[in-house]
Amino acid sequence: MRWLLLSLLALVLVAPARALTPAEARRLATGEVESRIAALNAVLVRDGSESADDKTVALIQAMSDDAVKIADTAVFVMKDGKGFDPVSGAEKAVPEAAEDLVNNNEMRSELDAALASIKLFSPDDKLRAAAVKTLAGGEIGEAKLPLIEKAFATESVPAIKDAIGRVRWAMLLGSADRTKRLDAANALGATGTPATKTLLLDRLKVETEPDVKAAVEAALRTIEARLAWGERLGVIFTGISLGSILLLVALGLAITYGLMGVINMAHGELMMIGAYATYVIQNLFRSFLPGAFEWYVLLAIPASFLAAALVGAVLERSVIRWLYGRPLETLLATWGISLVLQQAVRSIFGAQNVAVENPAWLSGGVDVMSNLTLPFNRLAIIAFAVLVLAGVSALIARTRLGLFVRGVTQNRRQAACMGVNTARIDTCAFALGSGIAGLAGCALSQVGNVGPDLGQGYIVDSFMVVVLGGVGQLAGTVYAAVGLGVLNKLLEGWQGAVLAKIMVLVFIVVFIQKRPQGIFAMKGRSAEA
Repeated sequence: MRWLLLSLLALVLVAPARALTPAEARRLATGEVESRIAALNAVLVRDGSESADDKTVALIQAMSDDAVKIADTAVFVMKDGKGFDPVSGAEKAVPEAAEDLVNNNEMRSELDAALASIKLFSPDDKLRAAAVKTLAGGEIGEAKLPLIEKAFATESVPAIKDAIGRVRWAMLLGSADRTKRLDAANALGATGTPATKTLLLDRLKVETEPDVKAAVEAALRTIEARLAWGERLGVIFTGISLGSILLLVALGLAITYGLMGVINMAHGELMMIGAYATYVIQNLFRSFLPGAFEWYVLLAIPASFLAAALVGAVLERSVIRWLYGRPLETLLATWGISLVLQQAVRSIFGAQNVAVENPAWLSGGVDVMSNLTLPFNRLAIIAFAVLVLAGVSALIARTRLGLFVRGVTQNRRQAACMGVNTARIDTCAFALGSGIAGLAGCALSQVGNVGPDLGQGYIVDSFMVVVLGGVGQLAGTVYAAVGLGVLNKLLEGWQGAVLAKIMVLVFIVVFIQKRPQGIFAMKGRSAEA
């Protein structure tokens, strides 16, 4: 007898979920919204969402997908134009008088929450994490609290467990029990998320108990202080991101302007050529190497450099070499070249912007704080700018070409007397600066659309970076680019984009008046003359 009792107890403990009954299916699909929601919660809490049977889940999913018809008290799950019984799964003839089941917004929200609750018990960590996000983004009634409690108790991943705990406290904040609301307010103050702030603000409007109201206000102050830090760090990161882009754009200009004194108004268009080269490589991979599409950027980087460098070399040999020492004419000529390049791109690719798709490994971001996400493409651009800067610095400081470039920069006549072919160095330096502009275009293509006017938005800022940092000084270019990027974003948050630009320009004008040589002065006899 004892063994029989133990066997029966074991069967009870491991018994599968009770199957969906016809009465439960009718209660879920027919009647007033309040009664349907109550039936939905009863079905979920009955055995626990982790043991909800397949037919129950299928019916809830069909209701969410508007794939249910009702006729009197009969319920039909529709699939491929055919009706099926929600309990047995057998195909059934659907009467002509059957009507579509209509769900209002409240019911849809409950259905989404029910499906998310079921996923809380999935063995897949990603599904459980997504389910918690769904629950946190909606309003959940206290009726589902037993499910949340059970999911919280069984969860083994710390991050998901904490997220379920936040959902639990959010549910208790609307409880009729004053003690539960007080505990929830105290606990939610440590979460620091914008959604929690909104939840507490809504609760503050209707809360009547003085001690609970005080706890909600204290939690709000804690969350606002934490969110303020997230916003400050976000502004700094955005400024550094902008500074890295300005650095890429200005690096090539620092070489050409610092070496030859050429005010190249077509520098932005060279950057545009690099962006379009990236677009072409992307399309080639999509057409001929779709399996390797995620790595097209690795080929686009050298392609954008070579395309822009080749165009730059042609421009220097055909036009600019005849205008050295005539700055006004050089400015006008390069401005004309910029218009020609823009029109050429419009003729080849069209006047509309073209989209460059991010690879999967550059999509998404890192969640540092609840209101601060660092996008992977922006992080990649910052790292790319550092690598380009290191490469240019090594080239200038440690190669024969770099030695000649420094010699020509410091004293062109003396370098020529020493046997340096200054004309060839001019071409190489101009091609190098143009190629770096192409790399900037490749980087920019990962954060926005590519169009014929891409370079126009950066040419003025890049000249300001070069002048502020000191003509021909790479270190000054770095400090100026990052400094102007952060300063610009700080001022934008204070005075708006237009006034921020004006204030930055005024700052640069005043700075140059006090220190005409920029942050770092050029060294050499040409600088002393």
